[in-house]
Amino acid sequence: MRPEQRAGEPAGAAWPASVERVAKALKDLGVESRIVFTTDSARTADEAAAALQVEVGQIAKSLIFRTCTSGRAVLVIAAGDHRVDEARVGALVGEPIERPNAQFVRAVTGFAIGGVPPIAHQGELIVFCDETLARFQVVWAAAGAPHAVFPIAPSELFRVTGARVVALKED
Repeated sequence: MRPEQRAGEPAGAAWPASVERVAKALKDLGVESRIVFTTDSARTADEAAAALQVEVGQIAKSLIFRTCTSGRAVLVIAAGDHRVDEARVGALVGEPIERPNAQFVRAVTGFAIGGVPPIAHQGELIVFCDETLARFQVVWAAAGAPHAVFPIAPSELFRVTGARVVALKED
């Protein structure tokens, strides 16, 4: 079985368009990675870590926020074993942030909650990465669908997202 083939999936099966978009973005960005389909859901950091048999901290979760005043989209890429200090993120963007509804997330990213990748978004986002991701050699990020993920070195993740790398862990 190819590493990017879903268990039980026939060879050459078509991927969802959202996953194809992530695969194309990885290629266009010069990232040598692969899309991996898990048989179990990878919708949450805990589910993804269990499916991949890695530490929860190795899951690079993509969280979308909306600024309360200007309505800008903010992407926070955080380690799966940490909660994000939302007040700190708000201070970094200069206004409070809030968790948006699913329609906002899909409108700004082009992806549904549970499969939002750190790349290949439709709209423009302010991007931050949690510096604690750098403690790992490889992290895993969503690839556009709840069962699709890809491995990437944190330094490469920081590069391809153009993120500001900062301390985001809630104390």
